[in-house]
Amino acid sequence: MKHPKKRWLVPLLSVAVCAAVSLLAAWSDLTYNGGRLVYPMESYSFQRSDIPMLLALALDAFCALALLTFVLRQSILRRRREAETNRTRQLNPKLGFLGFFGFCGFLGFLPVSALSSYTPFVFFVFFGFFGFFFEGKMSNTLKDERFQENVRRARLDAYGAGIQIIFLLVVANGLIDFPPELRASVLLVVLSLTMALVLFLQEYLLYRYDRQEVGDDGCV
Repeated sequence: MKHPKKRWLVPLLSVAVCAAVSLLAAWSDLTYNGGRLVYPMESYSFQRSDIPMLLALALDAFCALALLTFVLRQSILRRRREAETNRTRQLNPKLGFLGFFGFCGFLGFLPVSALSSYTPFVFFVFFGFFGFFFEGKMSNTLKDERFQENVRRARLDAYGAGIQIIFLLVVANGLIDFPPELRASVLLVVLSLTMALVLFLQEYLLYRYDRQEVGDDGCV
């Protein structure tokens, strides 16, 4: 069985390569193609000079599909291992640094046409990966009845916080007359941040509840 770090090395390198290729293609399109595929356009007609950017987009789509397949496969394997050992997965807390990718979401606010789409706002979801710091600290923990109860409690509290935020978003969306362009941005930003908050809270609250009970029992 491969070490967890080695299993994730190739996917992470692939994402980095795809990002680098996309940035290079965008720069090439802006420099040598007048930004045809970077700036918004009403209609599109194919030109040879569009090929680098189109290839980069195809590579991004393939990379996203491959990454999704890998994550789903690892999730299935993880559930099988957990069912066999009745312990939580082993995870390096340093994976929590992936949460810093969430700051890429602020690129959506830049007044640059190349970044004027709503896509960068999706990166706010990565803030939820800060929860890996706490999940990593609880690696290989026995999933006894007390732990399972803490899992349910943490999930309910995290989901409850997310539902409250979404409820307030729906109310605000109905009461405030946002311009159509701003409305879409607000919805995507708030929903992305809400998902990140739920992901983070599940791990943080589980760690907090588990450590509190351990402290109450006087155990180390």
